[in-house]
Amino acid sequence: MATLLYRLGKASFQNARRVLLAWLVGLMAIAGLGLTIGGQTNEDFNIPGSESQVAFERLEAVFPSFAGASVQAVIVAPEGERLDSDENRVVLEQLTQALRASPGVETATGPFDEFAGRAISDDARYAFIQVQFDRIDVEVSDEMLASLVATKELVATTDLVMEFGGNVFQDQEVGFHITEVLGVLFAALVLMITFRSFRPSWIPLASALVGVGISLGVIYFLAVGVTVSSSAPFLAVMLGLAVGIDYSLFILSRHRTQLAQGQDPVESAATAVGTAGNAVVFAGLTVIIALLGLFVVGLPFLSVMGSAAAIAVAIAILAAITLLPALMGLAGDKMRPQPGSGAARLAMAGTTTPSFGRRWVRFVMRHPLAVSTVSVVGLGVLALPALSLDLNLPGGGQEPVDSTQRKAYDYISEGFGPGFNGPLLISADITGSDDIMGDLESLREDLSAVSGVEYVGEGYPSPGLDTGIFQVVPQYAPDSAQTKDLLRDIREEIPAWEETYGGDIAVTGFTAIGVDLSQRIQNALIPFGLVVVGLSILLLLAVFRSMVVPIKAALGFVLSVTAAFGVVVAVFQWGWFGNLVGVDTPGPILSFMPILLMAVLFGLAMDYEVFLVSGMRERFAHSKDWRSSLEEGYASGARVVTAAALIMFFVFFAFVPQGSTTIKPIALGLAVGIALDAFVVRMTLVPALMALFKDRAWWLPKALERRVPHADVEGEKLRDHLLDTQWSSATSECSVYAEDLVWESSSAPVHLQWRPGERVDILGDVPSARMICATLAGALAPTSGSVHLAGHPLPSESAFAREHVAVWNTTEDDLMLSLTESLRQRLSWSHSVARTSATERSRRITSIVARLNDLSRTLTMAETPVVITGETRPALLPRAQQILVLSAMAVLEGARVCLVNPLEPLRDAQDRAVWWLGLDAFATEDQTVGLFSDLVLIDSPQSSPATAQFDMPPSRMLVSA
Repeated sequence: MATLLYRLGKASFQNARRVLLAWLVGLMAIAGLGLTIGGQTNEDFNIPGSESQVAFERLEAVFPSFAGASVQAVIVAPEGERLDSDENRVVLEQLTQALRASPGVETATGPFDEFAGRAISDDARYAFIQVQFDRIDVEVSDEMLASLVATKELVATTDLVMEFGGNVFQDQEVGFHITEVLGVLFAALVLMITFRSFRPSWIPLASALVGVGISLGVIYFLAVGVTVSSSAPFLAVMLGLAVGIDYSLFILSRHRTQLAQGQDPVESAATAVGTAGNAVVFAGLTVIIALLGLFVVGLPFLSVMGSAAAIAVAIAILAAITLLPALMGLAGDKMRPQPGSGAARLAMAGTTTPSFGRRWVRFVMRHPLAVSTVSVVGLGVLALPALSLDLNLPGGGQEPVDSTQRKAYDYISEGFGPGFNGPLLISADITGSDDIMGDLESLREDLSAVSGVEYVGEGYPSPGLDTGIFQVVPQYAPDSAQTKDLLRDIREEIPAWEETYGGDIAVTGFTAIGVDLSQRIQNALIPFGLVVVGLSILLLLAVFRSMVVPIKAALGFVLSVTAAFGVVVAVFQWGWFGNLVGVDTPGPILSFMPILLMAVLFGLAMDYEVFLVSGMRERFAHSKDWRSSLEEGYASGARVVTAAALIMFFVFFAFVPQGSTTIKPIALGLAVGIALDAFVVRMTLVPALMALFKDRAWWLPKALERRVPHADVEGEKLRDHLLDTQWSSATSECSVYAEDLVWESSSAPVHLQWRPGERVDILGDVPSARMICATLAGALAPTSGSVHLAGHPLPSESAFAREHVAVWNTTEDDLMLSLTESLRQRLSWSHSVARTSATERSRRITSIVARLNDLSRTLTMAETPVVITGETRPALLPRAQQILVLSAMAVLEGARVCLVNPLEPLRDAQDRAVWWLGLDAFATEDQTVGLFSDLVLIDSPQSSPATAQFDMPPSRMLVSA
């Protein structure tokens, strides 16, 4: 991966204008499509398979108008005045008619209509008109809502007040405020302080903003066919900006440091993408995996939110490894810090001028136990409010106090009671009833008898007389704990009612769905947390090859995320400091906030763990000194991690003051979680624990040594590859060059120097032959030593070996098939020949057959040579002619290096001479050919080619395998 990223970074740097143009075209095209033909966001909190969802869908099917969006028009008279007065009654009837005539409205039920129920308060000061649209929420246009609001003109000349409540009045448009812009400006300020220069600071911002623009376009385009919550674009923007800036910061910081140390800009950019970019890709993938893990909860809207955020992170990764190096390419050598500048001194800083990070980690290492205790206790105290976590969906009570929806909510609570803002709906199967209206009335009495019920509307049957529906109004607010208890009590009574009335009964409605949703998510928190923590342990086990590091990283994540929960509960549920972040009314926490917070924070926490601790591991692997590796690794990463955490904090917190009711708690939780995880857990608790464990922090049981894969996050293999490439450049004219090459089962190091066109006898037994073939063909990494093919080192460029090295082993098919069939098959494997026409390939086969006959006539054989044709089967030929045919097949693919391993051992020097006769005849002048022979044949006096009628090739190298 690191080598691939190295090449990608170099190509992007060298083709900067083309890459930048491609990104800008993609931005304009995708963002343009999303904004022009893309869909709209919609709050659709479906819970597939739940009782409330099934009942809701049944009511939609049997009551045609039930599926449409609904609105409550709330009218309030001045104190001391009644709405049932003759004058006000006329106004209400006019309002009802006007609302009924509004575009998209199917029905409007006034407070004095027959089936209005309790639509006017006991003191007649409050009333509401129930408006039902003929379409679902997402299809209600702004023009339709404007037409409803325009009916306020009918009460403009009176003392009456009119407000509207309903989900369609929630602000579901993605709009950004000045605070979000300030967050980006703060991020820019952090970048300028980090780089000690203005010039490089704009590059991470530009990369992140382009990625966010494309992400929004993709999300809105997907909204055409998928229901996308209004929170999804906000979450995508928050994450896209935060990780986009951070990931670019990590790579650009490495690039600037290398430039300050004198590296060439092209190589520096490529190396930065291959090393820091490799860590970025790994860290980004952990975020994506965690977000996609939301699918396991089984809630479609949550899955879509996770997918939208994952798209933004994926695009941020792609921008960091392609667009960023392109922008660095445009800047070129201008990115290099000026000699003597603060940035240059910072890049070259050592222990003689310790930075704050180095001084801090030294303090932590001197007092590891005290620091660990204070950190854990402090996080535990912040987490205490999380014990009273109460989850629910947002309602009108959490809307801004100056919004029409919030005003309508408050008026309903004042005039009728809080339960009227979220009534429960009861559906009853009445297909088996002999007295439908009587049974409905009896069931209504049973419902009214349940403690906590304020009012039960009259039950009425569906047009098909198969389902009855009731409206049950609780005594408490829709998001209160008492309403949850009431829902539970009703469901406990349902089995007895079903037995009495002989049909299925279920509770549904927005309030019931919200309670079920909250319960589903609350039940999933612990399993999801275990999956996330378990995944983090496995990932970090592969990265750091240690037992202690993954476990303390996972436990640190648990501490930081629960502390973030505690802060959110204290602010949004308890109301502490709520006025500072725009919380008008404390209440339950957004249902999906905790699980979404866990998914996002997990990925971001692993980011900081990887970027900070990987440097420690790299140094410990070389020095085995835990103290110096801890200090040096921390000092090298602390500044960048600090800057990255501050950027994320400012970006997330910027969405808190003026964000929507759904995005506020998520944004605050992310901001607090990032700050606690980065500064308390990763930069304080982690080094303290590692100082306590000392060198045992890097312990891994021997049983896991081979089983645990090695994730080369820091690009160690890339650095080895670059060193190998530098070494191989001196002898790149050789087809194969090796120094001290040792492979599995080899007895002694081998030195190779094969040039193009050389013919090589490779001596050894069959196992050795297979090993050297596998090594040179890139299928087996050498145990030690160095080897390259035409300047391409192995094993880092094994793909080149697989393409340019052919290992030919004789098979039974080569002997039993006709010569034409065998040759045609071999030619089809050659890239150069396969592109030619069938006629040209036939000519080539005819030429080979003729050449074989010519060579056959030069042989001294006991038997008479057989005339070879296209139909000849090699198995029927004399041995010498068989060898000629097989030698032609062996080099026919045209590989740069061809290693030939005969089916049968060479019997004598004559066999060897015939093999070389054929190989020299059919191999190209620049093709390096190796033939596996027997050492006895070479050393024996009978091995002289004098017995043959041709000369052995003058260029001969003997290699002991």
